[in-house]
Amino acid sequence: MNKFLYGIDFGTTNSALAIYDEDTKEIYSTIIIPSLIYFYHQQKAGSVQNYVVGEEAITAYLNDGMKGRFIKSVKQILSRSSFTETLIHNKRYNASHLVAIILKELKQRADELIGQDCRKAVIGRPVFFDDDDVQKDTLAQTRLNKAAQLAGFEDVRFQFEPIGAAFAYEKELIKRENVLVADLGGGTTDFTYLVLDPKNVGSKDRKNDMMARGGIYVGGDSLDSAFMWEKGTPYFGKYAQYEATPGKVLDVPKSLFVNICSWEQMNFFNGQRIKKDIEDYYYFSGNDRKFKNLITLIENNLGYSVFQSIEKTKIELSNVDTSMFNYRKMGININEEIPLPIYEQIIAKDVTKIANYLDEFMLQNDIDPKNIDSLFLTGGTSMVSSIQKLFKNRFPHVNLNSGDNFKSVAKGLAYSGYLFED
Repeated sequence: MNKFLYGIDFGTTNSALAIYDEDTKEIYSTIIIPSLIYFYHQQKAGSVQNYVVGEEAITAYLNDGMKGRFIKSVKQILSRSSFTETLIHNKRYNASHLVAIILKELKQRADELIGQDCRKAVIGRPVFFDDDDVQKDTLAQTRLNKAAQLAGFEDVRFQFEPIGAAFAYEKELIKRENVLVADLGGGTTDFTYLVLDPKNVGSKDRKNDMMARGGIYVGGDSLDSAFMWEKGTPYFGKYAQYEATPGKVLDVPKSLFVNICSWEQMNFFNGQRIKKDIEDYYYFSGNDRKFKNLITLIENNLGYSVFQSIEKTKIELSNVDTSMFNYRKMGININEEIPLPIYEQIIAKDVTKIANYLDEFMLQNDIDPKNIDSLFLTGGTSMVSSIQKLFKNRFPHVNLNSGDNFKSVAKGLAYSGYLFED
């Protein structure tokens, strides 16, 4: 019977698992699913499991009339000490429970492929879960480790995600290179500068090859939140006014709309309190139609479908100069042309954060751009045109490479079996 280990890239948007055959030293198969969980609106009679994961979560969410609990971007709550648990169908779920649901789904699918109960895994983690905060970082890894145990893994090692991406790239090399790896995911952007050499593939000790690593808590979700704030919230009443007292008209507080720009907050903020505030503002605004859209959005759990439209616009603008931001559901009608220059303005603040961090990373680690032989980009956010321009402008002399933006990290993690030799 062959021996296997799993390389698991638990991501903000998608999660991937690469099955590594330790006997043949090859990737047996790779699985990828959206990092989504949907809890049905009503507990199904006689059903032990009242949720579905991945692609099925989207279908169930739509078929269930979008009335249940749809959970996205679970990875982002790992470092949040303010999040302790959420109540779903009178059952309490903490961060580890929610993450374990996704890891267990990946494990079950992989176990079916190999016909074994594999309990050995290398799990990826960002360089920083939350902007170089040691306490939050420790909390996040502790929660992730607990989730792995709950999912059925007994022998677990952790590897930085950009190092996993680097090892996947190393398999393609024909000579030694100094490589800057940028892993741009949904929640974080991570950098690693290291020596890669096809002669060292599978080596037990790679510590001396790792020259620098760092990361920033900015990713694809940040870009989507910025877009929602600029182009989405106006359709939900951001510029509405209300009559506070007879004759005194005020703007609705902009802070109210922060809640619908972050999936994490949309999932876990106090629904009853927010709902009461919104109903009051709606009444005193004279039943403003756009404010009514906000009530519809929250009451009908439409957040995910709105962000799907935002992501569609983002993806299209990676290939074309103009896209349409379209959304039509339950009386909410959005149909706005988004030229690429406008989109780039919207996300400029976050792209600048990444650029500034990259400069700081290079400076602090004394990395001379002339010594970089190649640049390897991975992660879905790496395809955004502004991100591509950033790296091309910073390193015009360096070859820009990319692998499978959704599977590279998982494969590289699976090649990190040397970690079990410690």
